[in-house]
Amino acid sequence: MDQIRVELPDGTIKEVPAETTPLDLARSIGERLARQTVAAKVDGELVDAQLPLQRDARLELVTLGSREGLEIYRHSAAHLMAHAVKSLFGHDVQVTIGPAIEHGFYYDFYSDTHKFTPEEFDIIEQKMAELAKADLPVEREVMSREQAIDLFQRMGEQYKVELIEDLGEPTVSVYRQGDFADLCRGPHLPSTGFLKAFKLTSVAGAYWRGDEKNAMLQRIYATAFPDKKDLKKYLHKLDEAKKRDHRKLGKELDLFSFSEEAGAGLVIWHPKGAMLRTLLEDFERREHLKRGYDIVMGPQILRTELWKTSGHYENYRENMYFTEVEGQGYGIKPMNCLAHMLIYKSQIRSYRDLPLRFFELGTVHRHEKSGVLHGLLRVRGFTQDDAHILCTPEQLDGEIKNVLTFVQDVMEIFGFEYEMEISTRPEKSIGTTEDWERATTALLSALKDSGLPFEINEGDGAFYGPKIDIKLKDALDRRWQCATIQCDFTLPERFDLSYIGSDGERHRPVMVHRVILGAIERFIGVLIEHYAGNFPLWLSPVQAVVVNVTDNQAEYAEQVFNHLRSEGVRVQKDLRNEKLGFKIREAQMEKIPYMLVIGDREMEGGTVAPRHRSGKSLDPMTPADFVRFVQEESRQYH
Repeated sequence: MDQIRVELPDGTIKEVPAETTPLDLARSIGERLARQTVAAKVDGELVDAQLPLQRDARLELVTLGSREGLEIYRHSAAHLMAHAVKSLFGHDVQVTIGPAIEHGFYYDFYSDTHKFTPEEFDIIEQKMAELAKADLPVEREVMSREQAIDLFQRMGEQYKVELIEDLGEPTVSVYRQGDFADLCRGPHLPSTGFLKAFKLTSVAGAYWRGDEKNAMLQRIYATAFPDKKDLKKYLHKLDEAKKRDHRKLGKELDLFSFSEEAGAGLVIWHPKGAMLRTLLEDFERREHLKRGYDIVMGPQILRTELWKTSGHYENYRENMYFTEVEGQGYGIKPMNCLAHMLIYKSQIRSYRDLPLRFFELGTVHRHEKSGVLHGLLRVRGFTQDDAHILCTPEQLDGEIKNVLTFVQDVMEIFGFEYEMEISTRPEKSIGTTEDWERATTALLSALKDSGLPFEINEGDGAFYGPKIDIKLKDALDRRWQCATIQCDFTLPERFDLSYIGSDGERHRPVMVHRVILGAIERFIGVLIEHYAGNFPLWLSPVQAVVVNVTDNQAEYAEQVFNHLRSEGVRVQKDLRNEKLGFKIREAQMEKIPYMLVIGDREMEGGTVAPRHRSGKSLDPMTPADFVRFVQEESRQYH
């Protein structure tokens, strides 16, 4: 048999017989490595571990411990779930697609006779375990387009037929395991026996191909891990996430609500929620003023012609709302940048005036489909901590670095770690190739100089420029997109912005679009879940509640309440004729940081007995001392 040369990542060359598979090669190195090998990269191309090698090649084994290995593991688990569902429900169900996602996988099913419920998860999981235990080989078969269409038509899988027809490829690959076959590019695990730990988590509706005009499918979400301990740890996080769900806590803490009468995706802020939001916005104003930003405000609607000039009408109009006033078209703003450019254009600017940093807590509206709305995290009306920095090209690097420092300072205050990525030019965009390259280079250079790690996210930039996306990591290690820094050479050109340089000539400024928290609504949703509703003292809508033991102390308790309120403490009172333990439990459920207990001893001594929501009691202190205590603890966060 012919020999071929295989080069491994460390430079080692192995001579092996042709038709040797990556799995064979892994086994020759060690049985433990073979058990971990789920796929391979042959000359950079991801392939199945059992693919016979035909020629000399560079080979990299993909193991379960890698990101790609885990993705393959989960995608194979999606096939296992579809196999189990077809075994249990047969012709009542058609399979569509089942990709791996960040924390697991899902599979979409169509059925007009069967509705999946969480109560069925156990039977589906049992069938999956049975199929995994059978250790069925997973085999790839390449067939012609016509053969594949015939196969899936005979199986009654019309959605697969539609996918094949739309692909337009002369050949496709099909993966088989036992009596189950699925259209898929792969790669997949060598056998079902690799799958050890999986769990179905929820079921939801989803339109075929994300289009509400198409059929409604049933999407079963699940997760899978190579190790049962990792699955157990993840499921614990899921349980914790349910307890922290901002929609649940928002209702329990009386922060906000939504109403179908008002309209989907439009937040109604209750007194405590409005106070939380006000505290956050006041914090934002202070932080921006300290860093040399000017506060500005723009109108909610601007003429349609302006949105055409900016490129929003052509590239973003499906996300916008439009109206008409006296025969003139207007667009309700989805972004704040246009008014800021008009402020810049309102007078002649010199290079000595730059940089100009315009900051606005600007409310915007975007047409989000009802299927993607999700509490505060995805809404139709929201306020951004939006700023636009207009500067000379020479100042650009320093301004981007200043924003990165700003993000770092603010995230430290809230206790967030974060990751960064640069999103590059999307298919739908405006501006010249040269401007996009200049903008992307500026962002890359600033990040590299700052020594901050980042990844490249190809093709996900804004339509007018590349951006740095900052993803927060919360207490449960989940990622949330909030802060963004966008570099834009294009809109200043479209709006003919200029400044007079030191040479007396007109020059074009560069614009940096940036948000620190992002949408205030979204950030509050993330904060609620990050803190589990236990906001730090400086951010708590209510900082303390005055509770009396008996009616005998009601008058003194009222005096304490009035004093604290006049000194700026956010305080409420509970003077009901209820047992003290009941009132304390209620305050703890409301997650109020401090309960100020007043009995006969406190009334006689002119003190209060503070008790923290954690159950820890502080030494008695005067109301004036408690005011100073609150001020000092709150000051730590400013």
